[in-house]
Amino acid sequence: MAIHKDLLGGPPPTQLPDDPEPRELLANGTPPAEVAAKYPASSLAWAQLADGAFENGRVVESYAYARTGYHRGLDSLRRNGWKGHGPVPWEHEPNRGFLRALHALGRAAQAIGEQEEYERCTTFLRDSSPLAADTLG
Repeated sequence: MAIHKDLLGGPPPTQLPDDPEPRELLANGTPPAEVAAKYPASSLAWAQLADGAFENGRVVESYAYARTGYHRGLDSLRRNGWKGHGPVPWEHEPNRGFLRALHALGRAAQAIGEQEEYERCTTFLRDSSPLAADTLG
């Protein structure tokens, strides 16, 4: 007999619903700013904006983009049953936008000297998905 309950009492993993349109637009080369304007709830678009700004030395802009993607992701997580803690698996592709935005927020926070924010984001990312933390660096 298979047991399908977490015997440690932890919350089940949160899996965000798939929203393929923004992901497909980004994969096909549509600029992230266009995708974010059309799909402002897409954490993936904001994360890509944050990455581009960071790579071009615009750290404060990267921080702002990442914070937007992070908060849009938190909104979506909460709408989908997340209670403020528990796994948000990297393996579930729709979760990756939020996880990438969280990583980008931590990276930008560190770059502007916000050590507490950096540590909070780093811990939150690792607690949400060890694989995401390892994959994103």
